Amino acid sequence: MATKKMAIIATKGALDMAYPPLILASTAATLGWDVKVFFTFYGLQLLRKNLDDIAISPLANPAMPMPMPMPVMVSMLPGMEAMATSMMKSKMRKKGVASLQELRATCQEADVGFIACQMTVDLFEFSRDEFIDGIEYGGAATFLKFAGDTDVCLFI
Repeated sequence: MATKKMAIIATKGALDMAYPPLILASTAATLGWDVKVFFTFYGLQLLRKNLDDIAISPLANPAMPMPMPMPVMVSMLPGMEAMATSMMKSKMRKKGVASLQELRATCQEADVGFIACQMTVDLFEFSRDEFIDGIEYGGAATFLKFAGDTDVCLFI
């Protein structure tokens, strides 16, 4: 039986959207699947060395569970993003949820391939030394070469 393959496109860099591609990639790799994640646009933030600035916004995030209902106007106030991020990270720690750094390291240990979108790197004028080691740089063709032969392809 052939090894299953999964391709994931990670386009978001917010805390709540950072977890799904890393959880799915690490789980599939642990199950023995061949997995590659293509990080493009804001998803590229997940490959930067420092993940401390990854935040979550309560604004335009109506499904976000809050201790009490909050009007949209309150979500726009200065400091609300920092508060929401702090609350979410605290809750994750209390519930034993792995940090983004831990999940990313787990992916790398399980040989998940990380592809940084070269076009996005160029667009935002990033330097390669801003990113973690062990990643591949490539464009859509690089990703599609792998994705075209996968069992599961996800856009997150």
